[in-house]
Amino acid sequence: MADTKAKSSYSAADIEILEGLAGVRKRPAMYIGSTNLTGLHHLVWEVIDNSVDEALNGFGETITITIFKDGSLSVLDEGRGIPVDIHRQTGMPAVQLIFSTLHSGGKFSSKVYASSAGLHGVGASVTNALSEYCDVTVFRDGKINHLRFENGGKLVTPLEVLGNTKKHGTLVRFKPDSRIFSSTDFKLDIISNHVQESAYLLKGVKFVVIDERVNQKVEFCYKDGLKEYVQNLNQNKQAFGDVITFEGSDDSIKIDVAIQYCAQDYAESIYSYANNVRTRDGGTHESGFKAGITKAVNDYAEENSLLRGKAKLEGSDIREGLTAVISLQIPEQKLEYEGQTKQKLGTPEALPILTNFIYNNFSYYLNEHKEFAVTLVKKCIDSQVARIAARKAKDEARSAKKQKVEMILSDKLTPAQSKDYDRNELFIVEGESAGGTARKGRDRLHQAILPLRGKPLNTDAIALDKMMKNEEIATIVNTIGAGIGESFNADNSHYGKVIIMTDADTDGAHIQTLLLTFFYHYMRPLILKGKLFVALPPLYRVSREINHKTVQEYAWDDIDLAEAKKRVGPGSKVSRYKGLGEMNADQLWETTMDPKTRQLLKVTIEDPLLAEQRVKILMGNDTTVRRQWVEENVNFNEVDSFIDEVK
Repeated sequence: MADTKAKSSYSAADIEILEGLAGVRKRPAMYIGSTNLTGLHHLVWEVIDNSVDEALNGFGETITITIFKDGSLSVLDEGRGIPVDIHRQTGMPAVQLIFSTLHSGGKFSSKVYASSAGLHGVGASVTNALSEYCDVTVFRDGKINHLRFENGGKLVTPLEVLGNTKKHGTLVRFKPDSRIFSSTDFKLDIISNHVQESAYLLKGVKFVVIDERVNQKVEFCYKDGLKEYVQNLNQNKQAFGDVITFEGSDDSIKIDVAIQYCAQDYAESIYSYANNVRTRDGGTHESGFKAGITKAVNDYAEENSLLRGKAKLEGSDIREGLTAVISLQIPEQKLEYEGQTKQKLGTPEALPILTNFIYNNFSYYLNEHKEFAVTLVKKCIDSQVARIAARKAKDEARSAKKQKVEMILSDKLTPAQSKDYDRNELFIVEGESAGGTARKGRDRLHQAILPLRGKPLNTDAIALDKMMKNEEIATIVNTIGAGIGESFNADNSHYGKVIIMTDADTDGAHIQTLLLTFFYHYMRPLILKGKLFVALPPLYRVSREINHKTVQEYAWDDIDLAEAKKRVGPGSKVSRYKGLGEMNADQLWETTMDPKTRQLLKVTIEDPLLAEQRVKILMGNDTTVRRQWVEENVNFNEVDSFIDEVK
C-alpha cells in the first residue's frame, strides 16, 4: 500500500500546467471520444468541417480528400484560405494560432461565418496535436503560404511564402500519431459515406475522395440535396408517394426538410442536422418537426371526417414508416448544442419555428394531394389499431396471463441476483448447450443468461403486434423491461449491458444480424446509449502438457494464434472452437464473460446511410446480393453491420 499511497503534502509545486497542445495528447478521448477507429476518423471530420463551413457560406464548390500510401491524409478546399496575417493579441500568424491553440478560430461571431459547424474552436488544433506531422498550405491573396508542425503540434517550419498562385483555399495534410491510436489505417468506406452525407446537405458542392493505396476515386455531388438523400435511404423500401421537400427560413434560421413514407416499413427513420452536424440525439428541431407533422395529419383527418369516431392519432402512429431528413442552418449567436459532441440541439427558437413551418407546409401539401393524404391517414389508422392491439396484449400478459408469461421467462431466463441494473449484464446466447455452459460459468450476482431456441424472427418488415406474438422476441422485450418501439426508454433497461453471444460461424453471424436488426428498429436508443455489445469468443485454444500440468493460451485470430504458439512453445496442440458449447464453463468465463479478460464490441450507428443499406442487404429478399456481401465482408474474427468500436 505504501507504494501507491499519495504523498501527504500538496502545494503549488504539485500543480502541473500542460502547455500548448500537451493536454490533448494527455487526454485525447476528451476531445475526440476515443483512440480507436472512431477517434481516428474524428481527426478527418474536424479538418473536413472547416472546408465544409467555407462551402456552406458560399466559398468553393469542390472539396478533395486524399488518402496517401504513407498513412497520411489531406483535405483541399476552394475557400478563402485561412488568414495568414499577424494576430494582434498573440503576435503570431493567424493560421499558426488556429492550428496550435485550443478555442481559436473565426466562428465565435457571425462576422466571418453566417453559420458554421465549428463552434468551440478546437478542431484543427486537436488534429494537429494528435498527428506525427501536420502540413498546412494556404492559397490566399496571390501567394502560396506554408507552415509545418511535427510530433504533436510543434512548429518546425514557420510560416513562409513558397511562390505565387491564382488559386484560393487551404490544403491540410496530416499523419495520425501511431503512439496515440490503436490503428492509423483510414477506412475508405467510412470516409466516403461521411462525405456523401455532407454532399446531400450541401447542394451542388462536389466531394472527391481519392485513395492512392488502392488507386480508387469516388465523387459525390447532388443537385437535389435532401430529396436524393431520402431516395437513397429508401431505395430498398416500398415507398408510396413522392419525396416531399420543404425549404424556407424564419427568424434567420434556414430550414430544409425532405420526407417520404414507406408502405411495409414499421419503423420511423428521422435524421436531423444543425449546420451540417448530425444531431444523433435529436433536439428542439426534431421535437418541432414531430409536433408539426402530428398536428397537420390529425387536423386533416378530422376536417375530412376520416377518423370515424376513433381517437386522435398519436405521433408514433403518424411517423410509422416515415423517413425524414431535417437540416437547419442557424446563426452562431442562436446555435446551442448540449455539450462539445454536438449530439443534441438546444436552440429554443427551433421548436416553435419547426412546428409552425412543418404544420403549414405539410397541411398545404395534404390538401393539394388528396389521394396521397387519404392513403396516409388510412396507414396511420392501421398503425393506431396495431398499437392498441399490442398494448392490449401486453396488458393482458401482465394480468390474466401473468403466470403463463412468468413460466415462459423462468424457463428461458436465468436472472441476475442483483437489482443494481446499471451493473447487470444480459447475455443473449445462441442455443441451449451454450446457454447451459454460460449459466455455470457466469457471475451469478450481475450476469443473466437468456438462451435462444433457433434463429430469431426477421423483424425488418413486420408489424409490431405480429412481432410480439413471437415467443423469442416477446421474451427479449419482457426481459429487458424497457418497452419497445416508440415507448422504449433505454434508461429503464434492467441491464447496463445487453451482450449478444453467438458462435463464430455462419449461423452465429446470421443470428447476430437478426438480433441487431431487431434492436436497430425497435430498441435503437439502447444502441445510441452505448448499452448493446457483441461478445468475441476465441477461435483457438493452444495448449501443451508441461510436468503434468496444462499450459494454455487463447487466440482470437490467426495473428493471435501465431503469438500463442510461440508463448506456449514447441509441441503445442491447437484446438479450433466450432461453438460456444465446446468450451467448459471456466473457459467460457475466462475468455468471453469475465469483464477483466473478455473482449466486447460496442454496437454503434455512425452513419445512417451505411446502417440502412446494410440492414436492407442483410435482411432483404435478394439472397444473391446478401451472399455476395457476406463473402466479401464477413470475417468471423470481427462483427459486421453496425459495429466499429472495440472495448
